[in-house]
Amino acid sequence: MSGSAIRPTPPVTLVIFGATGDLTRRLLIPAIVNLARGGLVGDDLHILGLGIEPGGTDMLLERLDTFLATLDGIVEDDAWKRLRQRISYISGDFSGDAIYEDVGRYLDKSPTGNAAFYFAVPPQFFGSIVEKLAEHKLTVEKPGAFRRIAIEKPFGTDLASAKALNARILARVSETQVFRLDHFLGKETVQNIMTARFANMMIESLWNSNYIDHVQVSAAEIVDVGTRGKFFDATGALRDMVPNHLFQLLAMVAMEPPNSFSAEAIRNEKSKLLQALRIYTPEEAAAHSVRGVYTGGTLEGKAIPAYLETKDVSPDSTTETYVALKLYADTWRWAGVPFYIRTGKAMKARDTEIVVTFRPVPFAQFRETDVNHNMPPNRLIIQVQPDEGLSMEISIKAPGLSVDTVPVSLDFRYGDRFDIGKMTGYESLLYDLFIGDQTLFQRADGIEAGWAAVQPFLDLWASGGKPDPYAPGSPGPASADALIAKDGRRWHELGTSGEKKG
Repeated sequence: MSGSAIRPTPPVTLVIFGATGDLTRRLLIPAIVNLARGGLVGDDLHILGLGIEPGGTDMLLERLDTFLATLDGIVEDDAWKRLRQRISYISGDFSGDAIYEDVGRYLDKSPTGNAAFYFAVPPQFFGSIVEKLAEHKLTVEKPGAFRRIAIEKPFGTDLASAKALNARILARVSETQVFRLDHFLGKETVQNIMTARFANMMIESLWNSNYIDHVQVSAAEIVDVGTRGKFFDATGALRDMVPNHLFQLLAMVAMEPPNSFSAEAIRNEKSKLLQALRIYTPEEAAAHSVRGVYTGGTLEGKAIPAYLETKDVSPDSTTETYVALKLYADTWRWAGVPFYIRTGKAMKARDTEIVVTFRPVPFAQFRETDVNHNMPPNRLIIQVQPDEGLSMEISIKAPGLSVDTVPVSLDFRYGDRFDIGKMTGYESLLYDLFIGDQTLFQRADGIEAGWAAVQPFLDLWASGGKPDPYAPGSPGPASADALIAKDGRRWHELGTSGEKKG
């Protein structure tokens, strides 16, 4: 959501492909209920669910009721009761014509011509669904009536496939109709990165290579692969997280100030930053990357199998469950500043954060004390999940006659100040989809620039070799520590943001 005046969305029909799936009931419907509670969507929002599963509207509503009953009070909420009356379901084959004819008839009877098509389906359906929608004239926009397409990640599996999918989609619809989602960008802290940077002179004036030593972007998960072995073995940690989630965080941290907060101005700067990421040679890719795979062990008191022993995972798989990269953005602002990226499964903490470490200060005035050797660097920590907030680590003098410093943390947590406990993270994304604001959505050139930056690593790993092992509940393989240690640095400890030090 952007702008100071938050207005209700226009009348719209949300058509959800994959309406019986997990994404719809866990995230989309609760988010819409939250928007309805806040008066941001009205009784002119209708939902048409589509799925291959046989059944009708009653079947879908029963499933939604069953899940929502597990959430605190939502199934009895007036907002859900009103929304429930405006949900329909059509069963059919997404590769055939009949279901699109049914959708067309439904939209013809709608009091508004506005429609948003949400693809909560596996990525192999993205291109064909767009083509079918276009063939049946369902993407044609008329004066005062929009037609939009919302696509979940993953968007491609490498640079070539991302380019091919963009070309396939944009041959049928315009870029202004395509909303490529990254649900990380629906989180309050992520959206606040731009505000924190550009509304605070004391931050933005230091936001360059003169003052910043390095930046770390981490997305660690406690959970293992679990029942998603088939998907994950074909994807891996890099494809699953880096060119989408982590690069979007990196782009918002490192982009140049836009000339306005309009969607295109912001997306222009994000794309420029991603296009500035250095493309490595095979030798450079090997020197600047680590991949890992978790072994069997115990995680939070529960025994878990090794990744290679997980159901639907090939026993001779070389797929990584952990990846760490050292990257550079070749711009004037960031010349020489390394960006360290890491993500993994079955790690020691659930923790998504951005850690900006500043350069050390001159210590001449402390030359007769031990401060020179003990003073840690200043850090700004942007906590994305689980506890959204910001922390600034600084040094102060300890009480007493001697000049001894101790590190302290100045903390802000959204949950302490605002009631965000029931938000799913999709509220902003759905609202912006309905009003047509593309600020938080990825553009074709940005998608392709992200894949171009990771393609050298994909090519390197496809040529052979196995990931380095790491124990469940650890911060990752030892080789990842070595990757950053050879530069005289170390990873920020996972799960410690906001803890008081000293």
